[in-house]
Amino acid sequence: MIYTSVTLYFDAIRADCLISMCYDKKRVEIKVKGWQYMNTVEVSQVSKSFKGVKVVDNVSFNIVQGEIFGMVGPNGAGKTTTIRMLMDIIKPDSGEIKILGEHINENTKNVIGYLPEERGLYKKLTVTESLYYLASLKNMRRSQARDRATQLMERVNMLPHKNKKTEELSHGMGQLIQFIATILHNPELVILDEPFAALDPVNTQLLKDFIRELRSQGKSVIMSTHMMNQVEELCDRILMINKGRAVLYGSLNEIKSRYRNNSVFIECDRLPESITGVAGSKNHGKYVELFLDGKTSPQAVLKDIIDKGAVVNRFEISTPSLNEIFIQVVKEAR
Repeated sequence: MIYTSVTLYFDAIRADCLISMCYDKKRVEIKVKGWQYMNTVEVSQVSKSFKGVKVVDNVSFNIVQGEIFGMVGPNGAGKTTTIRMLMDIIKPDSGEIKILGEHINENTKNVIGYLPEERGLYKKLTVTESLYYLASLKNMRRSQARDRATQLMERVNMLPHKNKKTEELSHGMGQLIQFIATILHNPELVILDEPFAALDPVNTQLLKDFIRELRSQGKSVIMSTHMMNQVEELCDRILMINKGRAVLYGSLNEIKSRYRNNSVFIECDRLPESITGVAGSKNHGKYVELFLDGKTSPQAVLKDIIDKGAVVNRFEISTPSLNEIFIQVVKEAR
């Protein structure tokens, strides 16, 4: 019998057929009868140096099927080098990388789709010629490439431009065609480096929908970007690299919980002068931040405020944004 681990998100669990289960809030790792499974990506203690400077230092992480994985960090942190090692463009000095359970080889390369930060369409070829050529590099038959390219171009409203040379496209249109080229061969692992650059809000939303759809199909997506709001919106887990080392790794909820202040935000008609469990406060204009004493729960604070006659319009546990955490971690490392 074959067992596997998968990650699911839901509000209620019916577990008749579970072999085992690890529960953390709404994230549940389960073992289910009959599914064959492996991590899409396994990186173990990987390091890389250039001219004596270690740019990736003992980095380890894994990516599971059906996951959007954010890779973030300041410029020069080692993200691009890590991605290039996943692509087998460069070799690690030490450590191990596996794609779908195998060391990188020609077969595993064909299950990867890569959208580089530096776009690379052939300017003198038409859109369809470019797509067919790039598909052939992934061993797609011409008829397969034609059918899938037509389907994908129609979805992003690029079909009317299929006979244009790529040099005639706007930067945003070229970005959409490059994304189509990335997923044309239906890869199991999709690596996106700054995928939203140069896209207007409509096409940004279109691309987000595509990325979520890839996850729902069981694909693994690595998204490397400086746009922390996009990472928060899309990613299940993240890896933050700084000076070549992994400084944050885990789910967004876990990381935010680790860095949150022991405070709450409140909007109400009047704030009682004395509140049980509140050690201090700060007025932010439309709302007040209450700093708790570390012994009293937010629920107890809210109850005390309501019991003292205040009408509460907003009560929220303070949670830092990923951008705030990013800035804090980078500053602490300097």
